[in-house]
Amino acid sequence: MPFTTEVYPGVNTVVPEETLGFTLNHTMLRIIDPEVSLAFYSKVLGMRVLRKLDFPEMKFSLYFLAKVDKSENVPEEIGARTQWTFSQRGILELTHNWGTEDDPSFKYHDGNADPKGFGHICFSVPDLAEAIRWFDANNVQYVKRPEQGKMKDVAFIKDPDGYWIEIVQASLLTQLGRA
Repeated sequence: MPFTTEVYPGVNTVVPEETLGFTLNHTMLRIIDPEVSLAFYSKVLGMRVLRKLDFPEMKFSLYFLAKVDKSENVPEEIGARTQWTFSQRGILELTHNWGTEDDPSFKYHDGNADPKGFGHICFSVPDLAEAIRWFDANNVQYVKRPEQGKMKDVAFIKDPDGYWIEIVQASLLTQLGRA
C-alpha cells in the first residue's frame, strides 16, 4: 500500500477530492532593503528572481525567488512566466514596503523573539559541511552551527532581516526524532 500520511488525532486520512491539484506555492517574508536581501538570497543561497511585481498605489514590491534547475523551461514572456511562477512549489516571496530601507531603526519581527510565532524556512543541501564552508566564506551569521546544541547535523543561519533559515542534509537525518 502506498504511503498517504502519518496518522495523529485531527489528521484526515482521506484527501478530499476538492483539494486535488492544490499546491503550496510560496512563503512570504517582509524585507527592509531589497538590494541587500536579493544579494543574500541570489548569491549565498543561489536563488533566482522569477518575477518582480510593483504596486505603486500601495507602495510595495514583491520579489518571487526559487531554486531553478538548469533543465527547467522557464517562460521568457512576462505573463507566461507569472503564470508559471504561481504554479510552482517552493517559491520564496520577499515583500518590500517602500521606504523601510530609509529608516535605520525599522525592524521586522523575526518570529523567534518573544512573543514567538513564525519560526524559519529551510534549505536542504547536498553536503552540509560544504555548505557551512560556503556560509563561512560569505560571513553568514549563525543562530546555530551543526556541531552546537542537542540537534547535531542541523544548522540555522540568519538572512539580512534576521529571519532564521534551517540548513539540513537529508541523508544525515534518517534517525532524527527517533528515540
